[in-house]
Amino acid sequence: MSWTYLTTAPDQLIAEMWSELLSSYGVRARVRAGDTQSFLGVSAYPCRILVDEYAVDRARELMKSELGVEFSDES
Repeated sequence: MSWTYLTTAPDQLIAEMWSELLSSYGVRARVRAGDTQSFLGVSAYPCRILVDEYAVDRARELMKSELGVEFSDES
C-alpha cells in the first residue's frame, strides 16, 4: 500500500477528527504534521492527511459529503 496526499487540515486536532471520520467509513487515513515534532504535543500548525492511494476518490467523496470540503483540482 502507498500513502497519497489528500488534503491539509488547519491543525492537528482537526486532522485527527478528519482521519477518524475517514476511518469510520473504512478509508485508511494517516495524519502527518508539517514542521513540528510529536514530542512538542498537539500541533496548532497545519497537518497533512494521507490516505491509501486506492481510496483517494472515496475519501474525497466523504470529505465533501460529510464536511463540505471542496478540492480545487476537481473538474
